[in-house]
Amino acid sequence: MLKILKYSFYDLIRSRWSYVYFSFYLLLGSVLLFLNNDLSKAVITLMNVIIVLVPLIGTIFGVMYYYNSKEFTELLLAQPLKRSSIFLGQYLGVAISLSMSLILGLGIPFIFYGLFKSSAIWDFSLLLITGTFLTLIFTALAFNIALSNENKIKGFGYAILLWLFLAIIYDGIFLMSLILFEDYPLDKLSLVGTMLNPIDLSRTLILLKLDISALLGYTGAIFKQFFGTSFGLIVSFIMLTAWVILPVLRIVFKSKKKDF
Repeated sequence: MLKILKYSFYDLIRSRWSYVYFSFYLLLGSVLLFLNNDLSKAVITLMNVIIVLVPLIGTIFGVMYYYNSKEFTELLLAQPLKRSSIFLGQYLGVAISLSMSLILGLGIPFIFYGLFKSSAIWDFSLLLITGTFLTLIFTALAFNIALSNENKIKGFGYAILLWLFLAIIYDGIFLMSLILFEDYPLDKLSLVGTMLNPIDLSRTLILLKLDISALLGYTGAIFKQFFGTSFGLIVSFIMLTAWVILPVLRIVFKSKKKDF
């Protein structure tokens, strides 16, 4: 698996799209940190970009890499290699390369700006951690979709639909549910609904870390009581980890059962 991971990683690192992805975050991080006096506003702007862009890029790259390397994958399947090792190696190669582009692209301006000497290091670190989790999650979901669909067009369509649902449509349904059932106690429903969407969970963690939950009203107070505690933070990261592990386990299961 390590050799396949290494090959996939170097293959993507040599791709110009990886450099474009890295350069985008490098430029964005430099502009926001050096031209903005308020670090909280810079982190919020970065959060808004990362929350939307990272899942989209992870989804597209995951599906694209699977379909583009399909012939090479079939060649590997003819060798005495475990199927799970082949697909896990490819998945980790894609996810790690994208995560490195994100971390280095934002981390370099972060280092030069000297944020290690300020309290903003924790806000920025949480931003990078949640961005890495979202990369791992959506790349795994993309591989699942690609493994389940031989047709490339259908695979891309389902992948974009998944991102669209979790990034936009889910929030609309969730808010409509809260409005329709506003006469009922919705504390637990709000918490569960947030944890069932990795994008919403990541956004909530960052907003609460910036201590601007008061802007969210009553719901923000509920989130602060749960996610603002050590227990809530642990549960949140357990949920994000579960969002990574479950799709990865399905990749292993699907690759063993799939007829190539």
